[in-house]
Amino acid sequence: MSRVASDGCGCFPTGRHYPGIAHLLKATIRGLAAGFANDVPWQGLDIALLDVETTGRDASVDRVVELGIAIGRRGEIIARYNWLINPGMPIPPEVTAIHHITDAMVADKPRFEAVASEIASALKGCIPAAYNAMFDRAFLMGEFSRAKADGEGAHAFTREVEWLDPLVWARDIQDSEKSRSLGDVATRLGINLENAHRAQDDAEAALRVLYALARDPRMPTAYGAMVQEQRRLSQKQADSRRMWRS
Repeated sequence: MSRVASDGCGCFPTGRHYPGIAHLLKATIRGLAAGFANDVPWQGLDIALLDVETTGRDASVDRVVELGIAIGRRGEIIARYNWLINPGMPIPPEVTAIHHITDAMVADKPRFEAVASEIASALKGCIPAAYNAMFDRAFLMGEFSRAKADGEGAHAFTREVEWLDPLVWARDIQDSEKSRSLGDVATRLGINLENAHRAQDDAEAALRVLYALARDPRMPTAYGAMVQEQRRLSQKQADSRRMWRS
């Protein structure tokens, strides 16, 4: 949602019209990354879509075992990054069954603190994004906090910045579909995902999903409008889930 100083009509709450001042009254849109104008097309910005594979679902105790980043601009992937990470704890068999990452595969890999600066550098200057962003964001922030690492200069570490989230848009645009898992959404959009639940493959597929969903007219083209509408949809979807559970 946005905090609006005026509706832009040149009127005060009294309803009296004051001509010539509408251009001075601007809306403040929450969640924008610093340095980006709200009217710039978001697809022209560098977007860093991040995906993590972990030892479990609780970011307060579980750890990252793989992290992938796909950087996109104007619908194309322009850079790829991937790290296998030693979590310092066993990977439960039921979790390995999902992402197929074993203890042996990460035994000789670096701990998170050793690659934190590389990850921050890859994210620098980009609009952060993730499929089901709350999950990946919580793990990224948790790992950086434990590592006492510096993410300065990367918008992903600014608490107020809204991460772009293709899942929010898939829930709205594909609302008649039963499943909005990344694999199913990608399939419906004709996007190939060969190695599901591996960080790099998921990151690339999710970024392509974001660009593909943007062909729907319900998704705004301006960065500010995109963030504003995503925040509204996120709240609406969260309210619906709470009502369904109750």
